[in-house]
Amino acid sequence: MDFSRDNIRKIRGLILFTAAVCLAVWKIDILLSGIFFLVGIVRPFLYGAAVAFVMNIPMKRIERLLFAKAGNPKAEKIKRPASIVLSFAAVILLLVLVTVTVVPQVTKTMMELGNKIPQFLVQAQIQLEELFVSQPQLLAMVEEYNPADMNWDSIVSTVVDFLKNGLGSVVTSTVTVASTIVGGVVNIFVALVFSFYILAQKEKLGSQLKRVLHAYCPAKVYDRILEIASLAERNFSNFITGQCTEAVILGAMFVVSMSVFGFPYAVMVGVLIAFTALIPIVGAFVGCFVGAFLIMVDDPVKAFWFLVLFIVLQQVEGNLIYPHVVGNSVGLPSIWVLAAVTVGGSLMGVLGMLIFIPIVSTVYALIREDVNEKNRKRAALRPADST
Repeated sequence: MDFSRDNIRKIRGLILFTAAVCLAVWKIDILLSGIFFLVGIVRPFLYGAAVAFVMNIPMKRIERLLFAKAGNPKAEKIKRPASIVLSFAAVILLLVLVTVTVVPQVTKTMMELGNKIPQFLVQAQIQLEELFVSQPQLLAMVEEYNPADMNWDSIVSTVVDFLKNGLGSVVTSTVTVASTIVGGVVNIFVALVFSFYILAQKEKLGSQLKRVLHAYCPAKVYDRILEIASLAERNFSNFITGQCTEAVILGAMFVVSMSVFGFPYAVMVGVLIAFTALIPIVGAFVGCFVGAFLIMVDDPVKAFWFLVLFIVLQQVEGNLIYPHVVGNSVGLPSIWVLAAVTVGGSLMGVLGMLIFIPIVSTVYALIREDVNEKNRKRAALRPADST
């Protein structure tokens, strides 16, 4: 074996890598704890980067629409800050619209339900009395039950012990919840500030990242990383756009169909379903539950037919509209869209549903490109092999 300096360096690197892998496997619990600790520290910045990525889509369109012909220095200075503010204002306005449309109606329905509960209790009492009259054996069974036979001392002591032990648990839980809320507010604030910074300096940050990659990566690896990053960015952007388009289509379908068939709360339910449909495939079921509850308080029969209407429209949306709108936007066949949503939801819940479609689309495009390239090379070599 040639023990040259290069071979010795490679052997030393291989030994160090093997030792590092063995140490990581041996101390896997410490390694995972360290990873979770680091993720907890950088979580606000990850959230901020995600927010910046999403808000960059409307920001770019606002810059093209409102500042496409901006040539003077003053317009160039205000282009980016104004676009950022308008993008966040549009999202906040959408959230306010959904809140103003849904929350008052839900509150009103809850008040109506509270007013109907006493009437329900009176009707239940009347029906129980009629039941006891028609079924005397039930009344005899109730009369045989003697509350005096119960061990009230044991019950009181159990309640006292629960209050003693539960009071401390309540205090501890309250402190934990309060600290969690404060931490969440701080994380949201840091994430928003970080997203503002990324959006304002995205060209500079992108240039810095490219310089770092160019300095530490070979030329082929550098070009490949930029190619994959560009493909992933395009797929994620198209997915978000397609998801929003699909949500608007589904909400409009519910508004129109509910208005045609005379269902109450058509606009409110349509807006709510459109908003919750941003979660792929299953998000609309949240809007269905709220809509069915509101309609049931008003008319239980219409609530049943609303569920039937929802099932029909959900089948149309899930099998026709969603795979074609979202699938075409990310260049992914319909069957793989459904597979990505299913696998992502099983592994990571709602977050998996949101990110697995563009991830699978990126992997699908890379594999398709590699397969086509290999097939072209084999087709080019085939005539030479035959001779």
